[in-house]
Amino acid sequence: MQRRLRIGTRGSALARTQTGWVVARMRAHHPGLEVDTQIIQTMADRVQDVPLGQFRERGVFVKEIETALLAGGIDLAVHSMKDLPGDEPAGLVVGAVPEREDPRDALVIRDSARDPGAPSLPLRRGATVGCSSLRRKAQLLHRRPDLHVVDLRGNVDTRLRKLDAGQMDAIVLAAAGLARLGLSARVTLLLPEELCLPAVCQGALAVQCREEDAETRALLAPLEDAETRACVTAERAVLAALGGGCAVPIGALARRQGDTLAVRGVVARPDGTALVRRTHAGPAADPERVGRELGDLLLSAGGREMLSQMPAGER
Repeated sequence: MQRRLRIGTRGSALARTQTGWVVARMRAHHPGLEVDTQIIQTMADRVQDVPLGQFRERGVFVKEIETALLAGGIDLAVHSMKDLPGDEPAGLVVGAVPEREDPRDALVIRDSARDPGAPSLPLRRGATVGCSSLRRKAQLLHRRPDLHVVDLRGNVDTRLRKLDAGQMDAIVLAAAGLARLGLSARVTLLLPEELCLPAVCQGALAVQCREEDAETRALLAPLEDAETRACVTAERAVLAALGGGCAVPIGALARRQGDTLAVRGVVARPDGTALVRRTHAGPAADPERVGRELGDLLLSAGGREMLSQMPAGER
């Protein structure tokens, strides 16, 4: 017998779209399944005037949702996987990791700021670029130190409105979010991995539930994508080895090639004056080890010194 499920999510258009996609997939596998969606506001939703790098608390995108899940107010939750801290609360588990969307970052440029002849990026010299992470800022400035990179908060629609209103010349967003909202036509350029490695787990979803809830875990099982699970496990292991979070300029991306998992990683100074890139490969059957080994390589290649020099509030 299938019970009525209560699913928790943030209230942004992207969060609701992602949740709707998960619900549709569950109903396709379990005809007749009834699902109630509950909107839960998180700290990141309430506090929009603070750059992400300045939050001291962990899990600012998910904590309130996880609290509701642990308390039994909801049965499962849909998160962007990159928002989940590495230390998942006791009693909760990621019950399914569905197939990943495009993990790359996307550059959206106002027509007046385009310069096809500019180096690396088709942006005029000195252009103002809005983005939400130190990772993006550091990698952009490393390649184009002439750019003026400013902090940009808000949901996808809000960021696009600010761009269209002329508050900046270009913005950087996750390609996956634009695709899920049907806004891929706004993309000027998908940033190549060699220029801007994405955030750990970018483009992947995490469907979280209580560890002891065997019935819900069974309902989620058909949504699981083994390749995506292996890749995000390796990427999270890189982040854990580096001791970082969303406030640290760290990027990683894993891709499976047969029985091998190849992972690329980057650690940078926030101002982009220096960065370290490394690639490591190992058995796909042990993604955590592969990610951890890449993290160690990045640390020994100069990442440890870069991270130690960051202000305490940004580590």
